[in-house]
Amino acid sequence: MTSTTTVDHQRTDGHSVRLTFAEPEGALRGGLIVLHEGHGVTDGVLLLVKSLAGEGWLTVTPHLAGDEGLTRQDLLDATDLTLEWLLDHGVDADLRGVVGFDLGGTAALLVASHRKLGAAVSVGGQAVAELPRLVAIAGRVTSPWLGMFGDAGDAVGEAEVEQLREAAATAKVATNVVHYPGANHRFDADPEAAQEAWQRTLDWFDAHLR
Repeated sequence: MTSTTTVDHQRTDGHSVRLTFAEPEGALRGGLIVLHEGHGVTDGVLLLVKSLAGEGWLTVTPHLAGDEGLTRQDLLDATDLTLEWLLDHGVDADLRGVVGFDLGGTAALLVASHRKLGAAVSVGGQAVAELPRLVAIAGRVTSPWLGMFGDAGDAVGEAEVEQLREAAATAKVATNVVHYPGANHRFDADPEAAQEAWQRTLDWFDAHLR
């Protein structure tokens, strides 16, 4: 499996972001941004970055503040810098996508509603108390968005997933919201659901990043 590299990307205006990325060994299909969970760039995040690179994507994760200190503007600024980095590395605008798991799943939905990308994927998300905000965002997505949610533990429940599905259906881009009964917000409690979600993620990017 390909290795990862960490760099500090800085613009001439002084804005910077730390990035960890992995390059595909074969032909470059496009670029993907991985928005990490609340614990930062963990071994699981690095595995995801390398696995997506193995599918032909230049894959990069910006190092973001934890869930206690990350603001919407921080997230969007870091994403913009990372999108710029991908463009500098030969990835055209319509071949750039974003994917997030856990806290990153919510972040990916936020980015998909504020930036026009080729595709976006959210796996997992916030608890029920946060859902009204997510429902409002889902109806405003400007990037084709796939959302996948479990309902175990502190994950989003079935009724709330249906609300997200209905809201996303009002968007002017392609959307799909999938419910996985028994899966938690990280999907690691249900390997079968995790495998299916992985394949759905690959298929979504295959369909929209071309």
